[in-house]
Amino acid sequence: MSPVAQLTHGQKIFAFASMCVGMFIALLDIQIVSASLRDIGGGLSAGADDTAWVQTSYLIAEIVVIPLSGWLSRVFSTRWLFAASAAGFTLTSLLCGMAWDIQSMIVFRAAQGFLGGSMIPTVFTTAFVFFEGKQRVVAAATIGALASLAPTLGPTLGGWITDNYSWHWLFFINLLPGIFVTVVVPMRVKIDEPDLSLLKVGDWVGIVLIAVFLGCLEYTLEEGPRWNWMEDRVISTTAWTTLMAGVLFIWRELTAEHPVVDLRALKDRNFALGSFFSFVTGIGLFATIYLTPLFLGRVEGYSAFQTGKAVFSTGVFQILTIPVYAFLANRVDLRWLMMAGLGLFAISMFEFTPITHDWSSAELLFPQALRGMAQQLAVPPVVTLTLGGLPPARLRHASGLFNTMRNLGGAIGIAACATILNDRTNLHFQRLAEHLTPANEPMNALLQGVEGTGATPEAALHQLWQLTYREAQTLTYSDAFFSIMVCFVIATAMVPLMRKVAPPKGPSADAH
Repeated sequence: MSPVAQLTHGQKIFAFASMCVGMFIALLDIQIVSASLRDIGGGLSAGADDTAWVQTSYLIAEIVVIPLSGWLSRVFSTRWLFAASAAGFTLTSLLCGMAWDIQSMIVFRAAQGFLGGSMIPTVFTTAFVFFEGKQRVVAAATIGALASLAPTLGPTLGGWITDNYSWHWLFFINLLPGIFVTVVVPMRVKIDEPDLSLLKVGDWVGIVLIAVFLGCLEYTLEEGPRWNWMEDRVISTTAWTTLMAGVLFIWRELTAEHPVVDLRALKDRNFALGSFFSFVTGIGLFATIYLTPLFLGRVEGYSAFQTGKAVFSTGVFQILTIPVYAFLANRVDLRWLMMAGLGLFAISMFEFTPITHDWSSAELLFPQALRGMAQQLAVPPVVTLTLGGLPPARLRHASGLFNTMRNLGGAIGIAACATILNDRTNLHFQRLAEHLTPANEPMNALLQGVEGTGATPEAALHQLWQLTYREAQTLTYSDAFFSIMVCFVIATAMVPLMRKVAPPKGPSADAH
C-alpha cells in the first residue's frame, strides 16, 4: 500500500492545511515589507535605493529556487524538503528581525526567499496527490485563494504591525507558524521517499543556467526602471547575460536526459495556456499591489497603516467570494468561471482609470471590491485547469514552472508599471505645462490667491509646479491601470482555447 493510501481523510486535510500555512507566510513576506520600507530604511540608516533591495533580494532568491523545487523534492522527499524550507525560512526571519544594518538585512532577506521558496510549489502538487474529484477542486480553490490573498494582505498587515509595534515584528511574526510547520510536516506528510541517487545524475548545468537566467532577469526588471534601462552599464550587462543564459537554458532543458525543469510540459495545450494565464494573473496581483500603495503614499501622503487600511477591502471581498466559488466550482465549467474572473479583473482595472488626486478609501472601495472577487474567481480555476490534467509523474516539475510564471508575471508587471510611471509622468507634465500660459485665467487666479497670503511670486510658482506634477502623476497611474486592463482583456479572450479537464483518477506515490 502506498504511503498516501495509508492516510485517513482527516490526516490528509491536516497535513495539507499545515503546508498551506507555510506557503501563506512565504507568499505574505513578498509584500509585507512594501508599505514599511521607509520605516525599515530609517531604522537601519539606509537610503531609498538601498532599502528597495529588502524586497528585491527576496524576490530574486525566491524566483530562482521555485522552479528547482520539483527536482529537490524528488531528491530529499516532499516532507523533508518542506521541513528544511520551513526551518530555514524561520531562522532567517529571526535574523532579518535582528539585522544591524542594511547590508545584513539584504543578505538575510535573500536567504529567507531562497530557503522558503520551496514551500510554495510543493503545496500545489501535494494537493493533487492527496485529493481527487470534488475534493481536488476545493483544495485548488484553497491554494488559489491563499496565493492571491497573501500578497494582497501583505501591505495591510505590514502597515499595521509597523505602526503599532515596530518593523522588526514584520519578521518575528513568522517564528511561531514557522516552527509549527517545521515540526508537523515531517510527521504528517508521508507521500514519498528520498532518492539521493538523483544527485549523481542531476542537471547541474541546467541549475546554474536557470539561476543566472532568473537572477539576472529579476535584477534587470527591478532595477531597470530606476536606472533608465540600457543606458546603465550594469543593467545592460545583466540584460545581455539574461538573454544568453535564457537561450542556453532552454536548449539544455530540451536536450538533457534528466532536465531540472520540464519544459516539454508546454507541449500540453492546457498547461501552456495555463502558464500564460498564471503569468497574466501575476501581473494583476503584484502590479496592482505595487501601484495602489504607491499612489496613496506619493499622491495622497498616506502613512503605512493608512495605506494598509485603504487596500484591505480587496482581501475582504476575496474572502467573501470564496463560498460563491465553492458553490459554483462543482456546477459550472471551470473555464467559464475563469473567464468571468479574468473579465471582472479587466473591469476592475477599467474602474481604476478615472482616478483623481483626491481619491480616498471610499472611491477605491468599488474597484478594489471587484478586484478581490475577480482574484477568487480567476486564480483557483487556473490552478485546476493547468495542473489537474497532467499525469501525476509530471506534476512536480510542472508546478515549479507554473509558479515561476506567476512570479515572472509579477516582476515584469511591476517593472513595466515603474517604467510607465517614469516616462509618462514627464509626458503628462509637459502637456499640462503647455496650457499654463498668461492667457490661462484659472492659473492667474491661483497665483494671485497664493501671493495674497503673503507668499513671494517664486513660492506661488513653486506651488503651481507641485500641483501640476501631482496631476501628471495621477494621470500616469491611470495609464498604468489601463495597461493592466489590456492584458486581462487579451487573457479573457483566450480562455475558450482551453480544453475541459478530466483529472486522472487516483493519487500516486510517485507524484512527488
